[in-house]
Amino acid sequence: MAYILKQNLLLASKYPIKSPYTMNPQYITVHNTANDASAENEIKYMITNGNQVSYHVAVDDKQVIQAIPFNRNAWHCGDGQGNGNRKSIGIEICYSKSGGARYVAAEENAVQYIAKLLKQYGWGIERVKKHQDWNGKYCPHRILSENRWNSFLKRIELAMKPTTQTITPTQPKEETNMANSLTSTAKEDLKALLKTTYQNGILKVDHSEKVGSMTDGEALGLLISVVKRTL
Repeated sequence: MAYILKQNLLLASKYPIKSPYTMNPQYITVHNTANDASAENEIKYMITNGNQVSYHVAVDDKQVIQAIPFNRNAWHCGDGQGNGNRKSIGIEICYSKSGGARYVAAEENAVQYIAKLLKQYGWGIERVKKHQDWNGKYCPHRILSENRWNSFLKRIELAMKPTTQTITPTQPKEETNMANSLTSTAKEDLKALLKTTYQNGILKVDHSEKVGSMTDGEALGLLISVVKRTL
């Protein structure tokens, strides 16, 4: 899934309120916005209001928008002068209130972007934290309420792995069956996605029970269809 990476940076004149300290980031903290605004609207509101609450990046189904440089802190973890606020990059995933296809796409964009940051900094998955880890707040609320934090981390790890494979020229590549190529967690995530898109009317047929028997190509085709219909 491709996203558009943009910047809409906080004015330096607002650093004393929203980003007063220089930072050498050590972690990435994941949040859900708990509303249904786009990344553009979330960032615009954050950088123009006069309260302290701040974060570095907002992610929706189309865009990843950075508002605060990663060498400055943001007030997003509720732990005062702790490592959450002073040493972590805050990432807000949009559309979490209502969920649905827009949120599914936003979460996948966040997975890909976080994987990119981890590779950029040379970090492992242990550097990815929930807001809840810093001050106990039930956030990211949708991921937690759906009991998917561990599978969310596994998706990031998978996104960090190289995607190229060497194929022997004399042997044609055969399309594999998803029952063999996906982990049980990934299959459950795909089933949940297909069920949700069917219930929301994005797909006219419920394909969720076919996950174990469909090929990788069939699964990819369905995912592309979902993305196209939600853009």
